[in-house]
Amino acid sequence: MTVDAPYVVQPAAGVYAYVQPDGGWCLNNAGFVSDGVRTLLVDTAATERRALALREAVTAAGVPLPRTVVNTHHHGDHTYGNGVFAPEAVIVGHDNARAEQLAAGHQLELIWPATDFGAIEIVPPDLTFSERLTLHVGGIEVQVIHPGVAHTTGDAVVWLPRQRVVFTGDLVFAGGTPFLAMGSLSGSLRALELLRSLGAETVVPGHGPLTDASAYEATERYLRFVAELAREGREKGLTPLEVAQGADLGEFAAWRESERLVANVHRAYAELAGAPEGAALDIMAVLRDMTVMNGGTPILCHA
Repeated sequence: MTVDAPYVVQPAAGVYAYVQPDGGWCLNNAGFVSDGVRTLLVDTAATERRALALREAVTAAGVPLPRTVVNTHHHGDHTYGNGVFAPEAVIVGHDNARAEQLAAGHQLELIWPATDFGAIEIVPPDLTFSERLTLHVGGIEVQVIHPGVAHTTGDAVVWLPRQRVVFTGDLVFAGGTPFLAMGSLSGSLRALELLRSLGAETVVPGHGPLTDASAYEATERYLRFVAELAREGREKGLTPLEVAQGADLGEFAAWRESERLVANVHRAYAELAGAPEGAALDIMAVLRDMTVMNGGTPILCHA
């Protein structure tokens, strides 16, 4: 596939979104906030090469390199590039994000052994929080909020109240399919309520182009669609793969990575069975089912 070059959008003074098209597997968004003297970076990238390109984009914007990096969760596409910015920058993340990143290690190389990730050192958060943290980048207030278990158990939302901009991490995939294998369906619905309560005008999703609060409605419709599929399928004694293979995706058919549906049904089944939100699934079984859903072809990292 041909991947377009990353680009920078400036939705407010001192606020920059770094978008990596097309937002597919391993092509996450990042962003940075700067008053011209200090800079805070939101997330990094999946490979050394892409993290260095992000670093160059910060410099090209005419602002200093970051003193602080906030990770919205532990997944490698958002954290593998931490080492490009540390130790000059302090890495910030949720308590669980640190534990999850350390436990995952070089997980992306195991899933995608053919991808050139470069010289990646696992650099987890130095500074962790449990519920909420407020940082100040000069006169720019940056609120870092844990929404509960949603995409993962250690998610963080980065909210700029004066600029009305929110970096959602992977609570939102603009034009892409949500992925709940390491989080919670019910928790993701609660996280959307938190996002709505902020009143953001600009939404920087974890993947895909910038959007607005309408993305919450589309995401909620999908999550409720998954919940109903799972409820009906479990009552019929179907496996998650059988449920996903028999589903009519309707309005969601055009979203990227539709094979994630089977992972999401696995999560919904676990919650229907009474498992705690975020309880570990058999990820290898989930990956095998996604491969079947992908026509028998393993999913690809596009970084």
